[in-house]
Amino acid sequence: MTSFYTSLNGLKNAETDLRVISHNIANAETAGFKKSNAQFADIVTSGSSSDPRLSVGIGATVSAINQDFSLGAIEQTGRALDLSIDGDGFFTTRNTETNEFFFTRNGNMQIDAAGNLQDASGQRLQAFPVDATGTVTSTTPGDALVPTTNGAGSDLSSVTIESNGLILASYADGSSDPVGRIALATFPSPDGLRSIGQTKWRATGISGAPQYDSPAIGNRGQILSGTLERSNVDLAEEMVALITAQRNFQANARAIDTSTTISQTVINLQR
Repeated sequence: MTSFYTSLNGLKNAETDLRVISHNIANAETAGFKKSNAQFADIVTSGSSSDPRLSVGIGATVSAINQDFSLGAIEQTGRALDLSIDGDGFFTTRNTETNEFFFTRNGNMQIDAAGNLQDASGQRLQAFPVDATGTVTSTTPGDALVPTTNGAGSDLSSVTIESNGLILASYADGSSDPVGRIALATFPSPDGLRSIGQTKWRATGISGAPQYDSPAIGNRGQILSGTLERSNVDLAEEMVALITAQRNFQANARAIDTSTTISQTVINLQR
């Protein structure tokens, strides 16, 4: 009977692998998406006094579903508020209702009527405050705000973002003012981030606390304005993995069929 449960574990693991692969394929065109990989470990049960040469495994279990944070392809969009990070780091956004902070590689930003830079779901981009020369004045980031009029009363005409994260607001009178510098977050263990959907992650005890700095500082990448980072899913690789997972599922199902046949034979012999 052990063979039934061993093969059943195999079926469950193959199904988990299929779900992970399917999720990757479904998000092949999602900007900022990072693929996942299912990892498995074998299960062996035996007493401490058992002969190690007679130990028999009893199947496998899912040991982890790891996220792959490798860089995806950079796509030109020509839109100034589409941002990508050419290297390590995450954009930080704040949920205005819960005051929670989330982290993302999807730099599809927009500006609301009040001048707040935010993502598609209305969460506000975090940036360092700067002085008139563009020098960071505080290491604590806050909501990125672009004044809709300058001191002379001229209306905002455009917003540009430099490779070092400096946000420049241009006005109808021809003036241009620095209004902030994008803060990029890095983590001691990014594999420990918890995915919450919408290409966002939340910090956990495993990932460690976010460490903020300006783009192009340390191992943080520079900002590429007018571009978006595509998903890092390789469809050819995922299709091969899909076929492998399907074969694994079929093999475990066949093992259950074989165990059933043997059990039925034994029952018939006892009659």
